[in-house]
Amino acid sequence: MKIITRTVLLLSMVSLFTDVSSEMLYPVIPIYLQTIHFSVLFIGMLEGIAEATAGLTKGYFGKLSDNLGRRMPFVRLGYSQSALSKPMMAFFTFPLWIFTSRSLDRLGKGIRTGARDAMLSSEATPETKGRVFGFHRGMDTLGAVIGPASALLFLFFYPAQYKTLFYIAFIPGIISIGFTFLVKEKRSEPKAGIIKTRFFDFIKYWKASPPAYRKLVAGLLLFALINSSDMFLILRIKAVGFSDSAAIGVYIFYNLVYALCSYPLGGLSDRIGFKKVFVTGLLLFAGVYTGMAFNSNIYLLFALFFLYGVYAAATDGISKAWISNITDKKDTGTAIGAYTGFQSICSLAASTLAGLVWFQFGSLILFLSTGIITFIIAIYMLLLVKTGGKNTN
Repeated sequence: MKIITRTVLLLSMVSLFTDVSSEMLYPVIPIYLQTIHFSVLFIGMLEGIAEATAGLTKGYFGKLSDNLGRRMPFVRLGYSQSALSKPMMAFFTFPLWIFTSRSLDRLGKGIRTGARDAMLSSEATPETKGRVFGFHRGMDTLGAVIGPASALLFLFFYPAQYKTLFYIAFIPGIISIGFTFLVKEKRSEPKAGIIKTRFFDFIKYWKASPPAYRKLVAGLLLFALINSSDMFLILRIKAVGFSDSAAIGVYIFYNLVYALCSYPLGGLSDRIGFKKVFVTGLLLFAGVYTGMAFNSNIYLLFALFFLYGVYAAATDGISKAWISNITDKKDTGTAIGAYTGFQSICSLAASTLAGLVWFQFGSLILFLSTGIITFIIAIYMLLLVKTGGKNTN
């Protein structure tokens, strides 16, 4: 049986080029905003509101996709909106315009996530979902290698040409839109009796969902509450003497490991079970954060970032594959959309809390406490959460 189908490959290519576009700008946006005289406070508010927009809309559009029995309109609109938002930030520098452009980008992510993941799930069997989601995650993350590397190369030859970079980032965005028109959707029947979908209808799914889903997502969200932005890891290595270029280089290295390990670890999860691979990933995360608390050796820090890439590959795509295996096929968009929506809000809270802990008590307390709490969550996942479905290891 063919595991990586044409649809999986095309959706993965869409994600690859979209991530090249987005990650090309990820390290540049804060610098660009400061050059046009935006304060750090405004930048923080902008990113917080943009991420909250993506989080709150993932559940709604996932539910709407399930209700209508359609996926591709949401996928195509979501990716198109994100692509078109990139050059918008370079057109004008008015605060309202910048806010609108950034919010459109994140809204596009909210529109597409649940529908796209439901399509990936429908292309797999319970025995192959780890590999399907792992392959997609790996291709997506490969974009996070190519994007920043391309930005570094461009800025090396054309320093401070940030506006030009926004226009260049539009090119892979357009390519990603083109790939969406090659995807053929397997249409399903819309749910009978559904007249309209209210914005917070996906929250009701929590009560109606299987107990296995609630236990799993509770653990995932607990982890999301202490899993702060990767920027804190970058700040940590800068604090021990890494240059800006070296810090971005380590970020690229981490994403490369993440991309290369996603498919093999997805395959391993199909063979030995989602839980074993996921909990191993959590233990690696706990080890990395504990190591970051006490380490300043450059070689050991690189080793920790290698393990951090393995952790990400062992958890991100696998969590979605796990969810799709314990929920009804007709509710896949809602189930994944609700989880990723709540996850975005929890991640925003985690980064805010991490900033406060670092400011009040220092980085050692932040990294050490995160490692300890993650270890406790790993025990919860190991003892109380069942895999469900046919993947029961």
